[in-house]
Amino acid sequence: MSTLPVELLNELRTRGLTLGTAESCTGGNIAHRITEVAGCSDVFMGGVVSYDNSVKHNVLGVKNETLECFGAVSRETVCEMLSGTIRVVGTDCAVATSGIAGPGGGSEEKPVGTVWIGAQISGAEPDVRLFHFNGTRKEIIEQATEQALIMLLELLK
Repeated sequence: MSTLPVELLNELRTRGLTLGTAESCTGGNIAHRITEVAGCSDVFMGGVVSYDNSVKHNVLGVKNETLECFGAVSRETVCEMLSGTIRVVGTDCAVATSGIAGPGGGSEEKPVGTVWIGAQISGAEPDVRLFHFNGTRKEIIEQATEQALIMLLELLK
């Protein structure tokens, strides 16, 4: 097991913060990596797998206008997923992902491997970045998962 989730959980404990996740293209893999660590329930409150836009809108509160104007795979959508997670899951911190893991679904504008990842501590500006990962669907999901954990850990330190 990777030490990254352990390090992240320890940092959250040290700071007395809780975590929630909102995952589209990673399909719950971030939550899975966190819950592999025994004792994570003291800081990990839960997550939303918002694969479909209706879940992004109805559960996380992503505006229909945001989805229509910018698309699900966008900085704007991930920002709203972050704030929605903090509100809905009731946490101090959140990570969110939205992208195209492939092998299909890509376009010239947003090819397979395009992933927006965000991390946020409540009350602070979110850190949202665009990545272009390579590999198989599984490899893209793993890379996005790892990057999400790294981004939140960087924010906390």
